[in-house]
Amino acid sequence: MSLIESYAAVAGEDVIDHLRQLGNLLKGIKVVHVNSTRVGGGVAEILDKLVPLKGELGLDVRWEVIQGDGKFYECTKKFHNALQGKSSPISDSLLTAYENTNVQNAEELRPILEEADIVVIHDPQPLPLLKSCPNRKGKWIWRCHIDLSHPYRPVWKYLRKFAVDYDASIFSLADFAQPLPHTQYLIPPSIDPLSDKNKDLDEDFVKNIRQVFNIRQDTPMMLQVSRFDRFKDPVGVIQAYRLVKKFAPSLQLVLAGGGATDDPEGEAVFAEVNAEAGGDPDIRILRLDPDAHVIINALQRTADIVMQKSVREGFGLTVTEGMWKGKPVIGGNAGGIRLQVINHHTGFLVSTPEGAALRARYLLQRPEKLHEMGRKAKEFVRQNFLNTRNIREYLTLMVALIYGGEDRIELNGRS
Repeated sequence: MSLIESYAAVAGEDVIDHLRQLGNLLKGIKVVHVNSTRVGGGVAEILDKLVPLKGELGLDVRWEVIQGDGKFYECTKKFHNALQGKSSPISDSLLTAYENTNVQNAEELRPILEEADIVVIHDPQPLPLLKSCPNRKGKWIWRCHIDLSHPYRPVWKYLRKFAVDYDASIFSLADFAQPLPHTQYLIPPSIDPLSDKNKDLDEDFVKNIRQVFNIRQDTPMMLQVSRFDRFKDPVGVIQAYRLVKKFAPSLQLVLAGGGATDDPEGEAVFAEVNAEAGGDPDIRILRLDPDAHVIINALQRTADIVMQKSVREGFGLTVTEGMWKGKPVIGGNAGGIRLQVINHHTGFLVSTPEGAALRARYLLQRPEKLHEMGRKAKEFVRQNFLNTRNIREYLTLMVALIYGGEDRIELNGRS
């Protein structure tokens, strides 16, 4: 069975047939995706399956990763914070390092990028590559995964000068889109239901994971899975847990995550989280390897409530993952979490630790409501946030860019 066929049992045969029809229109076109890390973070997870699926559908697709030094990643982390609203001036020396790094990467990648029919640049890190490819023949797309609804304007003004030359851009939500002189598309991210992080697991394995990490069996557990990033508000999650614990003394909290190779602030945030936990024996802070996907899967399945108390969020794949495991999610009222957490149906949206604690207490006191919301959450993901939907929308966008000037498109091949 091919990779694409293996999704039929989850998504349906009609969905797979539709993907093949779109793939027939794009057979042989050269597509290149470029980002800044092979592991860690939602972008790498999406590309890890999106790229081979496009290949199975007949596209000639590659995934390239740019390289940078400490100054480059310090600069791009500041971009990330500034685009999500933090007032974060960036020195000229860091901006110079950012631009020079892209010029250096372009020297190596230029032959591949200029020959491609479609180039998809992910987030700000490789955004200037286009300016170093004057002889490009194909269409270039900037895919912004970040919450760009209220950017720090000086930084956005700087980055916008690189974005304006693209043929199209993609955002996760309409609220994130910014004025640009080209067509903008909305494509929410998705999860892979067959990946190690989302596939079904044996119950004994899930129970064993609790033992491995010294998590008590048959005792309520709250879980947040995320990078140690201030925008994910892990400190606020600990504060919410302490409020709930006054009414549920046996409650446990697990904060599980790691870092991405392009995030230099992870160490400082990890230290802040440990300090806030203060040695509480019912708080487990797990620093996991980037490939600990099965462990994360098991933790999400064994949790009673999944938290994602982000104050800024591009989309929040950990929300999607938790919902896919049949768990209600208490999420920050931010970014793409709003697309997924339907208040009082698939979970709750909150803005403060007090609000998160109130909702967690409500669910722990009403197990029948907890399970009902979990069932709704899984079905909502099945209908809206699986990667078969994501690849369909990417393919549709590519068809629009390549065939945009033609009057008719034959679904069985090129017109």
